[in-house]
Amino acid sequence: EGMKAIADAIAGIAARDDVAVIFPVHPNPHVRSAMEPILGNLSNVALIDPLDYPHFVRLLGMSSLVLTDSGGVQEEAPSLGKPVLVMRETTERPEGIEAGTARLVGTDKNRIVSEIFSLLDDESAYNAMARAHNPFGDGRAAERISEIVARAH
Repeated sequence: EGMKAIADAIAGIAARDDVAVIFPVHPNPHVRSAMEPILGNLSNVALIDPLDYPHFVRLLGMSSLVLTDSGGVQEEAPSLGKPVLVMRETTERPEGIEAGTARLVGTDKNRIVSEIFSLLDDESAYNAMARAHNPFGDGRAAERISEIVARAH
């Protein structure tokens, strides 16, 4: 039932003519079978196979915002300034919620659509999430590690 609500929410989002949805569908056949009947024929929804990491990060960088249930994506998206709406009731990454880079929206169709539309239509709401402090780091870890290693030699 939660999967159908998510598919219905995505269809509701895709009803806007200013939205395109790219949905890397989990390889579990139950996920695809829940999504295809509702989303498969929508011209502005692309149901694609899961992506390798470089292609996923590229797609993430091109997106406006992210709707996910993935814990890892909750960490990746803020590094690229992308608001994250989490389709769960709880998360193992509460620091993103506390920092304002992510928001729990559950699987209720109306809540998901409302939260997405709020971010699409309210620039200040969007910017509040997109520019929030990233609690997962500033992206300079490799640089710092390299400097430490170089000083050690």
